[in-house]
Amino acid sequence: MAKRNNEHISISDALKEFVETNKLEKGLNKVNVAEAWSKLMGNGVNNYTTSIHLERETLYIQLSSSVLREELSYGKQKIINMINEELGKEIVKKLILR
Repeated sequence: MAKRNNEHISISDALKEFVETNKLEKGLNKVNVAEAWSKLMGNGVNNYTTSIHLERETLYIQLSSSVLREELSYGKQKIINMINEELGKEIVKKLILR
């Protein structure tokens, strides 16, 4: 049962508690990571991104361009940092480009 108290809590706090209580956070993280990738990488990269999959703390990105994959592989840690910064928490620890 959710905590009952007389204090007023903000909607975002209530939502956060609901999400954590119902174990929805993992699913939301997957959606948020995909959105962060799209936003940060721009149309050029998104046009070649065929799939985005978050498994535990590893982000798997399927790319249809081997040239782009090679290029992005040099900046993996930077991409991880950018995504985590965008999300405001450390969700991605490893990036696999396929």
